Amino acid sequence: MGWLMPLIFLSLSIGIGVYIVYPNEAPPPPVGDGWWGRGEKTGSKVDESVRKFEINFSNDDLKDLKSRIKNTRYFEGLEGTKFRYGFRPDYMQTIAKYWLEQYDWRTQEKELNKYDHFKTSIEGIDVHFVHVKPKLKPGQTSKPLLLVHGWPGSFYEFYKMIPMLNDGKHGGAADEFYEIIVPSIPGYAFSEAPHKTGFTTKEAARVFHKMMLRLGHTKYYIQGGDWGSAIVDHMAVVFPQHILGVHTNMANVDQGMLNTLQIMIGSYFPSLILPAVDHVKVWPAMDKLFYLLQETGYFHIQATKPDTVGHGLNDSPVGLAAYILEKFSTWTNAAWIDLDNGGLDNWKTDELLTNVMLYWMNGAITSSMRFYKENIAMFSETNRPPIKVPSGITDCPGELARTPEPWAKSHYQDLVQYTTMQSCGHFAVFEEPALMATEIRNFIHKVEKGVRP
Repeated sequence: MGWLMPLIFLSLSIGIGVYIVYPNEAPPPPVGDGWWGRGEKTGSKVDESVRKFEINFSNDDLKDLKSRIKNTRYFEGLEGTKFRYGFRPDYMQTIAKYWLEQYDWRTQEKELNKYDHFKTSIEGIDVHFVHVKPKLKPGQTSKPLLLVHGWPGSFYEFYKMIPMLNDGKHGGAADEFYEIIVPSIPGYAFSEAPHKTGFTTKEAARVFHKMMLRLGHTKYYIQGGDWGSAIVDHMAVVFPQHILGVHTNMANVDQGMLNTLQIMIGSYFPSLILPAVDHVKVWPAMDKLFYLLQETGYFHIQATKPDTVGHGLNDSPVGLAAYILEKFSTWTNAAWIDLDNGGLDNWKTDELLTNVMLYWMNGAITSSMRFYKENIAMFSETNRPPIKVPSGITDCPGELARTPEPWAKSHYQDLVQYTTMQSCGHFAVFEEPALMATEIRNFIHKVEKGVRP
């Protein structure tokens, strides 16, 4: 076997040489079109109406929910496992008791309805979005800003940040205002699920761009994390003439052969590859890999047989809550896996349950998980088209995987702002709305003023 490592090294070296000499930048993918409604598309007339919508679940549905929570069949947990086996059964019973006896949906419903909600039909399905316009004085203008969520989140993640974007106290300039649009990805919350296979982040990007054009916005800013990051990434690539700037808290870069070799060499000589400040983001490589394997079992299920697990999660609210809330534990802080309550006391229980309710009451968990199966091919793509519009990245220490700034620049070719935060994880906007409002406002201010590093 002594010949194996030299052969591998030689192959990688040749491949890297070809990559460097012949980068072969991929062209932007075609815009395309689609039809995701039931049956075949009939007629050429398109309903472009935008309909106001109010959240109002029926008392019967709420009664059914409580009945199901009361009739949950629990199981006995193992001693001393903390959150290492997943959501502890005894702590889940504590959450369920709170859900039954203290959580008030009508109060939360009123909170959700404080902003205007709308639906509009695009490519055969109803797309839901929240639309918040700032109160402007004569002579003042606002900039359109699209915010896109991921899984297992929802449009609700942005609620605490929305007013901060327009209060003049969180970065940027005091006279900069934003018209905010927060859609639900089709298949999530109040957006209708696609009725056909093939709806990926690329299709979501096209649908959201059509939505923005329908609202009268031909140029606008975009921001996203998790799936939202992939969606706004596609929007920036395919519609660069419309995108003023893209900001993300989960940078997407190719994990190709060159990157793999850099990680391998950096495991022994990290300073040859990255500045010292970035070492912790990549190494120890095996520890990072083990952590990803530990935290992504859900991914394999949802990317292969989402409907199977959907039968259970769509039928049991407690099962659904355990499945979703466990992600808000270790995806916020990996160390919380060794706490009896998974660190979830650092969150407001009402906020966590409201996010769960948006999945439960809409029966949206299965359709949201299908998004993984539709997009699985994307994760094998290499040499993706770069983003050439102004870009900003927020790097969170608690994120599942982090992208150092030097590596990010290969994909985000006009990187205006890269900030490593002190305290945020996967759900950055939900966790740290003030910090993220400042990040986004500062980024847009730099783009508007033409500031570059």
